[in-house]
Parts: sequence; C-alpha cells; structure tokens
Amino acid sequence: MGDTLTIPKAAIQKENYFSLSFVLSRVLNSGVIMSIEKNDHELKGLEKSIAKLTKTKYVSLFNSYTGAIHGALWGQDIGYDSTTRLEHPTDQQKKFLQWLGVSLVADPQVEQAFVTIAIDGENLNRIDQLIASATGLAPVIVLDFTSLGFGPVAAIAANDETIWKRAERLKIFGAFDLQTMWTQEESEFELQPAAQFNYRLSPLVAACVKIALLRRNSA
Repeated sequence: MGDTLTIPKAAIQKENYFSLSFVLSRVLNSGVIMSIEKNDHELKGLEKSIAKLTKTKYVSLFNSYTGAIHGALWGQDIGYDSTTRLEHPTDQQKKFLQWLGVSLVADPQVEQAFVTIAIDGENLNRIDQLIASATGLAPVIVLDFTSLGFGPVAAIAANDETIWKRAERLKIFGAFDLQTMWTQEESEFELQPAAQFNYRLSPLVAACVKIALLRRNSA
C-alpha cells in the first residue's frame, strides 16, 4: 500500500514529435518498412551518421545488440573455440559469448574485442564525448541504441574493411548475397559464415534513430 506509482519518463520528448512524425510518414508512405534492397536510403543515412560521429570508415547495422556483438566478433574471426578479452563484461555478454563458444580471458596482453556504448535519452546529447572516450580501446565500437525506445537496434563501427565485410555476411539477405543470389556463385568464400541470421535492421527503426541523432542537441 505504501508503494508510489510513477509515470515512466517518455523516450521521445514533445519537442521532437513533429520531426519524428515527419520521418515516420516519409518512410511509411515510401512503403519501405522492411527491405532487402541495398539502396535503402534510411539504412545508408544512419550508417553515414554513425560513421561521421565515430570517425570510422565502415558501419554495419543490426536489429539487436547481440547481433552487433556477433558481428564484431565474427568480423575479427573470433568464433567457436576462440578466446578474447572484454573489459568488465556484463552477464549478457558473458552468456552470449558462451553460447557462441567463445571463451573470455583476463590477460591484458590480449586485445579487447570491442567496446560498447549504450545510448539512451539521458546521454544522447553526450554521444560525442562517449565515443571520444572509447576510441582506440578496441578495433570495434559497438553502439547500442535500444534504450532510445524505437526497438532493438545496434551498430558496429570500425576502420577495417574486412571486419565490416565479415559482419555484413552474417545478415540474411546481406549486401553480398544480393550480388550472387541469382547466379548462385559465391564471390568471397573466405568471408562466408557457417550460418546466417536475421540481423537485418528495419529502415523504419533506422529512420527513427537517425532523426534522434540529428536532433540530439535541439532541446
């Protein structure tokens, strides 16, 4: 009886309602909600925004944080029966790496596989500082945008093209698949994962995250 009910803080502030509704209307009217087309402008737009923020050459989008972790690991050829290091790994990270068959070590001589930045409504306007503090700590930066409230969404950012290529190959109907799906001829055998996953991000969610990044300092 003594508990006090509180209204949860809104993920989207009122001043952003108009710009968000404009983006949603544009995407909905285009009919591009889910797409396997490589020329999707919303996905490309978010990739470019993240690349600019992180000052990296390559960005790969995922529809879950664990998908981004998988991409970061597979991109570096860290898979079943491999070892890697994470600084202060969370329970979620430990469990997912165990599921993948990847063992964690504490040896500081082992390079950290990736560093994670979790973005929410409270720290969105400080994303530049958060990225700056994480730069150089690992070959891959994983950005988790799920707490913004648009749905599960994450990305990896790196300067190594091979990491990006391998991460992209994890996604069902990924970019390289579209180039070879009609001929059934594999173009890059060394990048082919044992299995592919439905990690592809919805353009609708990408549009929402992109507008949040663009409007982060407007309040």
